[in-house]
Amino acid sequence: MKRLAAKKKGGNTVALVRRLAEPIARDLGLMLWDVRFVKEGADWFLRIFIDKPEGIGIEDCEAMSRAINGPLDELDPVEQSYCLEVCSPGMNRELTRDEHFAAYLGAPVQVKLIRPDEDGQRVIAGILEDYRDSTMILRMEEGDERSVARKDASSVRLMDDDFGGIEE
Repeated sequence: MKRLAAKKKGGNTVALVRRLAEPIARDLGLMLWDVRFVKEGADWFLRIFIDKPEGIGIEDCEAMSRAINGPLDELDPVEQSYCLEVCSPGMNRELTRDEHFAAYLGAPVQVKLIRPDEDGQRVIAGILEDYRDSTMILRMEEGDERSVARKDASSVRLMDDDFGGIEE
């Protein structure tokens, strides 16, 4: 982790960093999974999530961190100090972008709802059968289908095949 100081130059920090990081990741044979700028306690973290088909190792994170460090200092997209972290999205990765949903059709997911559904549930699990117009179609364990608008979900994560891979 490196602590950097920077000034905001206008625009959305995450969008600016994403535009900067995508070609760097591509040149390293990586895919940019996500970029997040979050405050945890008193500290700010700029997290760059990378991936590749055979999985990410510490060497990949190190290479991306070194490759983006200079260009990120030049871009200077953040006014406060922050910690830069380059990491894997993990096995139970969160699906946040349309291309994530498209890539994981047929995979088991856990959806945390913003508000409880009609049965009082806030967490549901199923197979992601389809994703269209910001709506997920899930095949539930019982075999029935359920439609969930993305706007109604606080998070959507991949889970183990046995419908029990992620805890609430």
